[in-house]
Amino acid sequence: MITKPTRNSGRKKRHGRVRTKITGTQERPRLNVYRSNKNIYAQLIDDQSGTTLVSASTVDKDLGIESAGNIDAATKVGESIAKKAQDKGLKSVVFDRGGYLYHGRVKALAEAAREAGLEF
Repeated sequence: MITKPTRNSGRKKRHGRVRTKITGTQERPRLNVYRSNKNIYAQLIDDQSGTTLVSASTVDKDLGIESAGNIDAATKVGESIAKKAQDKGLKSVVFDRGGYLYHGRVKALAEAAREAGLEF
């Protein structure tokens, strides 16, 4: 029987292809997005040293998000990550959508981070 590949396996393949081309540095870290059914997570990663510089997610209590799996929550996470990045002195990032389509929650997070001052 022929089995159909899962959506997540296709996403991981796309993400792998993208990761061969982009890397984050100390001056210009990688803004990585991970999206689950219930939450969305964003990290600024320095790939040269292998460290996470800043992170934000819908799981954070300080954001006060009631319903975490929607576009409004992703917008708040985008604003939060941009604010935290600026507090650390980071203005420019490389956007890594994690193999997801640039649509919906991923797009909302990216646009909110741009409006809050991040450049990518």
